[in-house]
Amino acid sequence: MKEITINDVLRARKKIAGYVLRTPLVVSHKLRERTGADVYFKLESLQKTGSFKVRGAANKILSLTEDEKSRGVITFSTGNHGKAVAYMAGRLGIDATVCLSEHVPAYRAEAIRELGAQLSIRGKSQDEAEDNYHRITREKGMIPVVPFDDPFIIAGQGTVGVEMMEDDPEIDTVLVPLSGGGLLSGVALAVKSLNPSARVVGVSVERSKVMLESLKRGKPVQMEEQDTLADSLLGGIGTSNKYTLAMVRQYTDDHVVISEEEIKDGMYYALKNHGLVVEGAAAVGISALLHGKLKVREKKIAVVVSGSTVYLPQYLAVINEKLKKDIT
Repeated sequence: MKEITINDVLRARKKIAGYVLRTPLVVSHKLRERTGADVYFKLESLQKTGSFKVRGAANKILSLTEDEKSRGVITFSTGNHGKAVAYMAGRLGIDATVCLSEHVPAYRAEAIRELGAQLSIRGKSQDEAEDNYHRITREKGMIPVVPFDDPFIIAGQGTVGVEMMEDDPEIDTVLVPLSGGGLLSGVALAVKSLNPSARVVGVSVERSKVMLESLKRGKPVQMEEQDTLADSLLGGIGTSNKYTLAMVRQYTDDHVVISEEEIKDGMYYALKNHGLVVEGAAAVGISALLHGKLKVREKKIAVVVSGSTVYLPQYLAVINEKLKKDIT
């Protein structure tokens, strides 16, 4: 098994530079007043395709040989990774197939289709979508671009951490949404390589705690999927997980869990106070600070705001619900 190092992340940054944006790190004055900490948002919500996922997808696909590219690429996804793979495949003229479960919202599936990928929708969970992906991969000989458990994907996501530490080397606490662990693994590797004393916190949602349960049991587990506003944090970590389970265990200093109501609070707070449209999964770090999940006074905190893909009717319902309570 390949060891992933900061050098892999730095190579990834050079490779993907022409395909992704260097996103801003912006201060949250309102959260500073509320928490007593210096709080910054790393706005991957402004990234191409609407999430950080394009970083890993770009690094992986750009690392393929011409023969591999000619065979086409395939992945399984809860949405954002599928969009990223479809986008990069389109940029490079490569055929792409994205396997989804029936649990993935229709708006996410349509966004992937619009970018030119073929969809294969089968199964009630991300694990079943992964089974379908393995079947098609065997039958068609396509090249896998997995969502998180891959050295190139992890290194690509790690470029988020490098940019943050370059923008402010004194950051001492980083909050990262946690599901399959590709983002947290890469960001934590980069941050701790550049500042070994920095603290990394994984933020999970109550309705998708597969990584947390896997850490408790010391091996990958499978759990029934539930509907959540943070739908891009749905899914398992893969029963044959090689990298992210170990890296999350190694690099994460603390974990917090966010409820559905707390997710709503984070989404509303981002719009009301910062004019930011963020999806549920991207709001979890903000939610953690709003609800005092961590002791942060006098810390310098970076919150990874991971994406902005929302289903407009659902998003507006959340905002209107919170707005009515705010007014009254």
